[in-house]
Amino acid sequence: MKILRVVFSLFAISLFGATFLPSARADEWNKKTVISFSQPVEIPGQVLPAGTYTFKLADSLSDRHIVQIFNADGSQIIATILAINNYRLRPTGETVIKFAERSGDNPEALKAWFYPGDNFGQEFVYPKQRAIQLAVASKEPIPALAVETTDLKTAPIVAVNSEEKELPLTQAIQTSPSVAEEKNPAPVAKAEELPQTASQVPLIALLGLASLGIALTLKRFAS
Repeated sequence: MKILRVVFSLFAISLFGATFLPSARADEWNKKTVISFSQPVEIPGQVLPAGTYTFKLADSLSDRHIVQIFNADGSQIIATILAINNYRLRPTGETVIKFAERSGDNPEALKAWFYPGDNFGQEFVYPKQRAIQLAVASKEPIPALAVETTDLKTAPIVAVNSEEKELPLTQAIQTSPSVAEEKNPAPVAKAEELPQTASQVPLIALLGLASLGIALTLKRFAS
């Protein structure tokens, strides 16, 4: 009876330990990132005071990239912004923030946000008139809302250039990976914590068998 009690105790300990094994990161899908700015920063529609903010991708049923900006602890939403894919040649293991060239004494305008390990980022879409101003100052195309609207899921998006001309978005900005990048994806420079996708059932079974083996060994020495 003592041996049986030992077996059941060890097996219970195995199950308890397996319950607390690390799981996949819950915020991997929404790209949750906490970012601090030491000075005011412009985003589409407003200026953020210096401080700490939480950036997330919204859970949208549309194929649009909608970024939500919260306060530091994520308890209050500050802005909801439309974004497009912005591809670059090589991902990094760190968060990257890109700014558009500022005009005059205006705060720096947030251009794009790259999540660690991704080879594409979220490039922010500005109201058309402001996008034209940024394009003139930066000498590069800026994505813009073609019309004034609050419906970010269906709003038409274009690009405007430094000549204040409207261009098709995909003609002015690389919104999809090149053929070479699709065939040979660039390695991540710095590995982050990888999500755990494998089942824990085999590990639980292995721990159970190990417990049984220990119990049989104890029985052999006890006899």
